[in-house]
Amino acid sequence: MKITEIPTPSYVIDEKQLKENLQILSRVEKEAGCKILLAQKAFSAFAEYKLIGKYLSGATASGLYEARLGAEEMGKENHIFSPAYKKDEIDEISRICDHIIFNSFSQLDKYAEIIKKAGKGIGLRINPECSTQEGHEIYDPCAPGSRLGVTRKNFDKGLKDYPGLFDLVDGIHMHTLCEQNVDDLITTVAALEEKFGDILKSPKIKWLNLGGGHHISRKDYGVDELISLIKRLKDSYNVEVYLEPGEAVALNAGYLVTEVLDIVENDISILLLDASAACHMPDVLEMPYRPPLKDSGEKDEKPFNYRLSSCTCLAGDVIGDYSFDNKIKPGDRLYFEDMAIYSMVKNNTFNGMALPSIYAMDEEGECRLIKEFSYEDFKERLS
Repeated sequence: MKITEIPTPSYVIDEKQLKENLQILSRVEKEAGCKILLAQKAFSAFAEYKLIGKYLSGATASGLYEARLGAEEMGKENHIFSPAYKKDEIDEISRICDHIIFNSFSQLDKYAEIIKKAGKGIGLRINPECSTQEGHEIYDPCAPGSRLGVTRKNFDKGLKDYPGLFDLVDGIHMHTLCEQNVDDLITTVAALEEKFGDILKSPKIKWLNLGGGHHISRKDYGVDELISLIKRLKDSYNVEVYLEPGEAVALNAGYLVTEVLDIVENDISILLLDASAACHMPDVLEMPYRPPLKDSGEKDEKPFNYRLSSCTCLAGDVIGDYSFDNKIKPGDRLYFEDMAIYSMVKNNTFNGMALPSIYAMDEEGECRLIKEFSYEDFKERLS
């Protein structure tokens, strides 16, 4: 079955592009001598974990359920970071995760002995207080007042308040980027070394995790510069280096296929789709951003302008303004691009909207059904 024949709405994972991304990441692993983990928060389509596991060292999680998924479906190195852990989950986390990373000295004090007894690695997330982001502050862990990571001031206070506790830590973690190139990582690493270089030089620190947000598989990304940076960090501090990209794994490796149900006129022609920004691509409203759409242009770039919206009741469920070479009519199909990341993991059934089916498209363009959802999936989430 071709992508033009599948029912709508549906997500389609482009396995050819997925493999190309993974080959780039695998090259970084091999040439830099680092380990790269899939950040499941961006892409958790575990039907592809066998493929991903051929190229990457494992997975990383933001909570217990993601950690279980990584352990069960990938079965390789398994890490976790959470701003705070629940007492009734920490025993299971300590069984299934190899590195458990804490966000504060108080959480470290609460659970470090449990983790150490399980023989697992213990990390502390730091905040280098170096913001390099523009345009999507909602995803900036170094923004003023951020709850994510320990600043140097609070780090020094933690050493005094909890004498000897940091001796249990064997790794440092930071995550500061979002969809960024290597130049911003270089800037951030300089801030890291300025504020925490003395800590990295400690013999007890065995690994450094540079988190995610690295758009390594993007065409303009400085892969050679990244490899050089990782090698320098390994040599300077005698640490193993980890990266945790999510988007870079499945960047441009997915579509959301939708059908035009109706056209409403109100100063502008508005297409009502069976896909929804609010339900099926929430980042469009949260970030916000305008998703790429195959064979379309910016408003007024092409002869026919349309506003793309949905059939939910939310007035603001608007995807964006686009232009086309030809008039659009009900029954036409549209193909949103770069829809593998932060889509399936964040979608919802607001208004009773159906969840899109999930297909995988092989290198010959044939689509196979991975998962189909129904009314029962909507109902079973409710009481």
